[in-house]
Amino acid sequence: MTTPIVIGSERSEIGLPAAMSILRDGGTALDAVEEALSRCEDNRADLYVGTGGLPNARGEVELDASVMVGSTRAFGAVAAVKGYPHPISIARAVLERLPQHALLVGQGAELFAAECGFQTADLLTEESLAEWRRALAPAQAQSVEGENTSATSGDVAYRVAALELVRRLAPHEGPWGTINVLALDASGELVAGVSTSGYPYKYPGRVGDSAVPGAGNYCDLRYGAVACTGRGELSLRATGARVVVDRLAAGDDPETACAVMLEDAACLPDAFRAELRVLALTPDGRHGGAAGQEGSTYAVMSADDDAVRFRPRRVVTA
Repeated sequence: MTTPIVIGSERSEIGLPAAMSILRDGGTALDAVEEALSRCEDNRADLYVGTGGLPNARGEVELDASVMVGSTRAFGAVAAVKGYPHPISIARAVLERLPQHALLVGQGAELFAAECGFQTADLLTEESLAEWRRALAPAQAQSVEGENTSATSGDVAYRVAALELVRRLAPHEGPWGTINVLALDASGELVAGVSTSGYPYKYPGRVGDSAVPGAGNYCDLRYGAVACTGRGELSLRATGARVVVDRLAAGDDPETACAVMLEDAACLPDAFRAELRVLALTPDGRHGGAAGQEGSTYAVMSADDDAVRFRPRRVVTA
């Protein structure tokens, strides 16, 4: 019998105790991952996942999530979902109830969620709306309201300037980014799950790595489960999660495998470069992570733990 363990990225500690409770009772890694991420999605203080996630450039909250099972490599994901507070549960439903597909987006994902009976909710909270307005205030201050008027060259120039401002906005101060949860249950099953509201102020319809297998996460029971957070476009281009699994297959320890991927991603030209982070958990319970900043950690909870522990990630500088 395998000793259960669950690990997660920064801010996953909100959900890890509930996940471990499931694992201690003999529950599945899939149930544990879904429960942990659902709790994170309900955390109104978190502006980067679920209800209260920062909206896109149009002021609309769009959510992405995915889940992958190691023994079968079955994958379910949704992206650009509006109005549903638990995208991780919809992603699991895709995996289990719609096995002919792996990824649903936008209105199709919302239609499927409605068919499955998931409840809708207003995802834009007062806090996330206030943060969105605060960040865009310099652009909004230049706007001129009119009635029944046609756009002029000045209007066009304003819109271009506003878009450029949105593109260079940094995340608000404090921990931010996608949340990853990786779990190993007593039966030896491995599951990787990811949930996010995506990059703040993103172009509507933008989908990052979180909903894409091999990029935002990958799970193969032979070698390990991996998930990424941070600059999703880099992980998409580097096929980040799959590279880490391949390194595990080649014999690297989890921390080294994660670091090798970040070193490779750092070689890609990117005018909008931001930090990328990664976690890995193996079938025998070993784990590790890497990041681009000093002080970066990840959360761990084993069956013997009374509380979540935090472990440092290896730092990889470009």
